[in-house]
Amino acid sequence: MRVLIVDDSETTRRLLRAIAGSRQWVICAEADCGLAGIQKYEALKPDLVLIDLALPDMNGIDVGKRMSEINGKVPLVLFTVLDVEGLEAAARRAGICQVISKAQVWSLIEGIETAVNQSPELKRQTPDISE
Repeated sequence: MRVLIVDDSETTRRLLRAIAGSRQWVICAEADCGLAGIQKYEALKPDLVLIDLALPDMNGIDVGKRMSEINGKVPLVLFTVLDVEGLEAAARRAGICQVISKAQVWSLIEGIETAVNQSPELKRQTPDISE
């Protein structure tokens, strides 16, 4: 599974790279702002995108909306320090399938697997994502 990370924090990107590596997922690219993330999304066509909410140029919900307009079949996961309960409705309207708190990083793998299992495209490509 090819993953795009959109987060302005090098520390968070490093953590996400480590998680991806432990699951044998490939980080196809990283972006430290929303516009760069959208450009890489369009060019690289990743299987999954992890998006920070607080980016320097635009918020992650807007990034997700733009990505969904390009291709609404790719699972988008919003990863944030803010209260996820207050963001879920807006995130879903933007095409984001999961909202996960950075305070609960241990739930990220479960959230990604849920997003993948809800995606018919990825289920066909990746019958067992735990391999």
